[in-house]
Amino acid sequence: MLQKSRKEEMIKDLEKAIKGSESVVFVNFHGMKVSDETTLRRGLREQGVDYKVSRKTLLKRALLKKAEGEIPVLSGEVAIACSKDQTASSREIYNFQKTHKGILEILGGIFEGKFVGKEKMMEIATIPSREVLLSKIAFLLKSPMQRLALAVNEVAKSK
Repeated sequence: MLQKSRKEEMIKDLEKAIKGSESVVFVNFHGMKVSDETTLRRGLREQGVDYKVSRKTLLKRALLKKAEGEIPVLSGEVAIACSKDQTASSREIYNFQKTHKGILEILGGIFEGKFVGKEKMMEIATIPSREVLLSKIAFLLKSPMQRLALAVNEVAKSK
């Protein structure tokens, strides 16, 4: 049994992590092996995502009045992944979930100051990173110019 002072300290730590984040993902990690969790934490740390395991009651206390709406149902063993990037936490959890089937489950999260469900967090997770989106835009802008250059080159060859 945890002492009251330790519980208050854990709640303050969770509140600090949630307050300093652009997005928060609630994760059910029931049945996860230590080696898998170590791999997950290492990957999240490299992407600037903070991962914290907490008791559901303490997490619910820390979430009070932190966002609009109703807290999603938190079932199983719950952890949170927080990030200053709006999509990084959900994207990294989703990527780990794809490679390690059946270990993690996204339960919901906080996005743009509102509690959102599992479906919305899955949509957010599939948004590509900023670098990927910029490279797609560059390719789209380059493509018409490349086609024009090929057409001009073919006209020049025919004359």
